[in-house]
Amino acid sequence: MVIFENVGMRYGMGPEVLRDINMHLASGSFHFLTGPTGAGKSSLLKLLALSHRPSRGLLTLFGQEVSRLERSDLPSFRRKIGVVFQDFRLLDHLSALENVALPLRIAEADEELIEKNVTELLNWVGLGHQMQARPPTLSGGEKQRVAIARAVINRPQLLIADEPTGSMDPEMGLRLMHLFQELNKLGTTVVIATHDIGLIQKFQYPVMYLRSNTLHFATAQEYLSQYKRSGV
Repeated sequence: MVIFENVGMRYGMGPEVLRDINMHLASGSFHFLTGPTGAGKSSLLKLLALSHRPSRGLLTLFGQEVSRLERSDLPSFRRKIGVVFQDFRLLDHLSALENVALPLRIAEADEELIEKNVTELLNWVGLGHQMQARPPTLSGGEKQRVAIARAVINRPQLLIADEPTGSMDPEMGLRLMHLFQELNKLGTTVVIATHDIGLIQKFQYPVMYLRSNTLHFATAQEYLSQYKRSGV
């Protein structure tokens, strides 16, 4: 599903923010991504979301090397990826329902099916009463739930989420984690960036962690043991 081979990334002429990243994520896997502030998590997520390209090395998604893609190929590739960024990136002139429906409309799904699936999902994430509300009237946690619903509505092959439970109360955070688990059971590859040690402890998925701009891998127990010793 995802292969990084000696990938480096820099912004402009600055120093590398990621270096020598080697990563193989199997289809249907579930990983946490963590590390201290400034370690490069957001940059790695941008590479996975195809919003940036590597400065060097090879990045392969869905069996195709990204540097060989034409610009015209990118939209169809991105439709296979669900992304939840911390700034949400909702369209303020659209209602919550219309924001969530957007990926299905782009895919030209049947309108009756769109309304049924979007309504069901918004009710499930606790926003049934806010379907017609526009993002500027929603709280941060409500915006985050709309962004998550939009990212998962078309069952992407790859789901990337940056601190998806950060603005949630614990009950809703667990509910959303169970949503990600159900997607994963249906075959979606999931990568969740988080600082929440409790989340890693509870769900025990493998951990990728960035340290000194390089990527390391550990089981949840190995990472938690390291964290207790060093706090990183």
